[in-house]
Amino acid sequence: MGNKQLHITNGGALTNYLSESGYKGDLITWHEMLCEGPTRVDIQSDDFFKARANFFSKTYNVYLDIDAFKAEISRLDHVDDYSEIVLWFEYDLFCHINLIAVISLLRQKKIKLPISLVCSGRIARSKNLKGLSELSSDQLTAHYTNRVLLKEEDIEHAESLWQIYNGKDHNLFKPFIVKSSSFDYMSNCLKAHLKRFPDSKSGLSTIENNILEILDKNTIKSKHHLLGYALNYQGFYGFGDMQLGRIINQLSIFYSEDENGIKLNRKGHEALLGQHNFTKEINDASVFGGVKKCDFQFSKKENKLVKTIANAH
Repeated sequence: MGNKQLHITNGGALTNYLSESGYKGDLITWHEMLCEGPTRVDIQSDDFFKARANFFSKTYNVYLDIDAFKAEISRLDHVDDYSEIVLWFEYDLFCHINLIAVISLLRQKKIKLPISLVCSGRIARSKNLKGLSELSSDQLTAHYTNRVLLKEEDIEHAESLWQIYNGKDHNLFKPFIVKSSSFDYMSNCLKAHLKRFPDSKSGLSTIENNILEILDKNTIKSKHHLLGYALNYQGFYGFGDMQLGRIINQLSIFYSEDENGIKLNRKGHEALLGQHNFTKEINDASVFGGVKKCDFQFSKKENKLVKTIANAH
């Protein structure tokens, strides 16, 4: 075992920040968004890479450089020079799905080094949750100094969640919502994930409902204007421009757009009132890990996912 740290960050912005701030050790950047699209438990498998490449191409018309991704994670095959792996991930669902995948990958590679977590979120004297790249140098140093050494049960916790995410029954997340661990924001993220499925009354997910409420309560001049609101008021999702832009476009049946701006139409108001279930009309083919979004709906009354009637058997 060496005496260097290996840092795995949640993105290029943070990698650059850490480099510029003089953090010692080597850096690996995790370039993925596993909270969307099909995934596989075995992150090193050809099936995983094929599924991810197809997803990005079909959904976002984006080319996934599989060779570059493989080269980055292959650096984990040679860890003898390191004394510790430090994971830098944030409070939101976007980061937490990546986080449990990274921890599972470390186990798949049979890495036995101590694993620590630096996770941002609530900051003293701030009303808003903060991402790591938003922290001041002093705040970042404090987070690093107070990083959490993950226990064996934390590693197993993350591995179990990754297995569930790749499975067909996401209600299995429910016991983990109330289970204690070193992941302070995991409960919030799991609850947010279950509410990504269509509401059993309106057919809108929480984030879709939130976008329509923004339109209902504000004067919105353009889709770009709406995107800005959606980015700032999304709670524990942590989605980026590309993801939220796609959702806004999918919701076009609920609003009208002209030179004066964007306004809810009749369907939009009906959806917010829960007068009709619009799941079929939205027709969202999204996949979350191992589950199709349209196959389940979230029942507030039962506080769990229920099979969509057309798909129940």
